[in-house]
Amino acid sequence: MLEPFQYEFFVRGMIATGLVGGLCALIGVYIVLRGMAYIGHGLSHAIFGGAVVTYVMSFNYFIGASLWGFLAAILITLTTRKSRIGADAAIGIVTTASLAIGIALISRFKTFTRDFDAALFGNVLGVNGGDLVAISGVTLATMLVFFVAYKLFLFATFEPVVARFYGVPTGWVDALFALLLAATIVVSMQVLGVMLIAAATVIPPVVARLLTDSFRKLMLISTILGTSCGLVGIYISWFLDVSSGASVVLLSATLFVLVLAWNGLKGHAQAWLRRQSATPVTSPSNEGTAIGD
Repeated sequence: MLEPFQYEFFVRGMIATGLVGGLCALIGVYIVLRGMAYIGHGLSHAIFGGAVVTYVMSFNYFIGASLWGFLAAILITLTTRKSRIGADAAIGIVTTASLAIGIALISRFKTFTRDFDAALFGNVLGVNGGDLVAISGVTLATMLVFFVAYKLFLFATFEPVVARFYGVPTGWVDALFALLLAATIVVSMQVLGVMLIAAATVIPPVVARLLTDSFRKLMLISTILGTSCGLVGIYISWFLDVSSGASVVLLSATLFVLVLAWNGLKGHAQAWLRRQSATPVTSPSNEGTAIGD
């Protein structure tokens, strides 16, 4: 059972997966509550294009890809606000165009095609010390921002129109959120890959939402679930010899099905109890009187 922990690369990968799982689940709370589940999937594709561009330009990957993702998120927001285009259409246009840029560059410079297999599907066992530093830095920064600006994010999430009326700088809040989301996706690509990041940002918050109506508890439960699924998922993947990213997501999806089934059974049980309490009970004396009459 302890065999995987003998290898340093596995320990690094496990730490990275736990941090990324918790980070994606934390920021995913705001994504789900804002009805922006599609943006995690779309922005990961956009950042893939940015990662290719930074590689070609020999620029720092984390800085370049984060800036590219940030600009893509801001462009999506501006397109939605300044025109009659819906958010889903804006996300589709911006992210597919960015992804196409990356694919075009890969087809042009074929020498580094393999380097982006990990970006697409994840390669958690290839995580190095620098990756851990980047993941830890983004995780701490995200937690700090959400702690300091908790009320601003809460207000802007549930009542954006009212928040602007009361002077909340919703534009800056959206920009800061876009930057955090872009940085989260960039540091998560090595662990989960482009194809699975959206699931990591959506499933744990949805499961947590099924378990509580409290916003604070929602953030806490989602983060715990994301971290736990990350740690357990990579451990299971070692013995099943499957992709660690896929293992993490499938474990999260299984948990979602179980919680959904539990909620369904609980709802049926509560409905049955309500029907039983609403059914009038005839006392023996009354029943006898009715028969005698």
